[in-house]
Amino acid sequence: MIPEFAKKSDTAIPIHIVETDKLMSISAKLNIEDWVKANQFDASLGQVLIIPDNNGSIASVLVGWGTKSKRSRGRFHMGAIALKLPKGTYEILSGLSGKDLENAHLAWILSTYCFDRYKKKSVLSAKLKASKEINTTRILIEAEGDFITRDLVNTPTNDMGPDALEKAFCNLALKHNAYTQVIKGDDLLKQNFPMIHAVGRASDQEPRLLDMKWGDKNNPKVTLVGKGVCFDTGGLNIKPTSSMGLMKKDMGGAATVLGLAHMIMSLNLNVNLRVIIPAVENSISSNSFRPQDILISRKGMSVEINHTDAEGRLVLADALCLADEDYPDLLICNATLTGAARVALGPDMPPFFTDDEELAIQIQKASLEKNDPLWRLPFWNPYEDLIEPDVADLDNAPKGGFAGAITAALFLRRFVDKSKYFVHFDLFAWSQISKPSQSKGGACQSARAMLSVIEKRYE
Repeated sequence: MIPEFAKKSDTAIPIHIVETDKLMSISAKLNIEDWVKANQFDASLGQVLIIPDNNGSIASVLVGWGTKSKRSRGRFHMGAIALKLPKGTYEILSGLSGKDLENAHLAWILSTYCFDRYKKKSVLSAKLKASKEINTTRILIEAEGDFITRDLVNTPTNDMGPDALEKAFCNLALKHNAYTQVIKGDDLLKQNFPMIHAVGRASDQEPRLLDMKWGDKNNPKVTLVGKGVCFDTGGLNIKPTSSMGLMKKDMGGAATVLGLAHMIMSLNLNVNLRVIIPAVENSISSNSFRPQDILISRKGMSVEINHTDAEGRLVLADALCLADEDYPDLLICNATLTGAARVALGPDMPPFFTDDEELAIQIQKASLEKNDPLWRLPFWNPYEDLIEPDVADLDNAPKGGFAGAITAALFLRRFVDKSKYFVHFDLFAWSQISKPSQSKGGACQSARAMLSVIEKRYE
């Protein structure tokens, strides 16, 4: 679906955003003190009061904005408000300005997302007319990138295997006049992507590497790498049923970089963009890779396979090596990589890893500004020994279970040494419950924050 605001010509019902301590003055100004009191409206966060006119139609709406301490606990409160309002066109007339007003508009638009590919669903009937001071183009581009990611993650693997992911990748490139290259099947071995091939060879859909290039070659190189494991059975170390239920989302890293790439290209940012996705399905067959196999990576390092369910770091290693060979200024890796990240920070706040302090500060600041929760975890060098087995250069699944998100990040860092700046995000890419502006299902995490970082670094 394509996000949209109401038409500029539409007549709109005014919305007044009211903080708790300003309720009395607003009520007096609008001459509605008795109505406010009769409806026990106290402007608490998320409270809605409809003001009727003499004919019984809606004259205006008061939206409670609570206190600052309450608002800081959540995100995108206007997304929840949009779902409470009856059919009609509305406009935020007072109470918000600047970034707060922008976030309210974005929250409303994000709340309109609906995944109805397989079942017809009712669409949000309350529409928002954009305020004049809002950059509607920017907001709609961010929302469309978010929707692209959600659609890809929500689509089950029977319709979003490596073949379909390649088609979505190429369609996006075509839309933005980007160049693409696809390396598939045994050609992966001929062109030295052995670990991508090993992980995906058991599937009836061939493993592949998707490579997209866009922008002026004289601009700073920004490369996005996304994990595209379209389904993960766990391989021969097969997952239990409880762990396999959401594995259609194991390509959430790929979906995220495609959403972010759409934002970058739509805004025509001054970067030389590259997008690399290893697209595979980790299936089970007679030619599946096995525990105790030793694979030789594109970089030449040997990797001992101690668990076939730690496959994401294998395909990413070959992809990151390719990206690194191009000496990018900024290399961004997105992957639904470890359960350990969720144990540490929960589903809503993905960790990120970088060795650059300035970049880390920029990401953390953008995370807060864009309501895109992220938290830094360390590349903790003393744990390097945990990823070094006796018989190979690297271990894909260190025993012991400690610091799993960090050891996975350290594994990936071994394949990056030419990039000027490197950051890795360990995503969940899913919302287990519906929240303001985020329906249950696929979630676009880190993309809006990184869009802001990229803009500010290369403006």
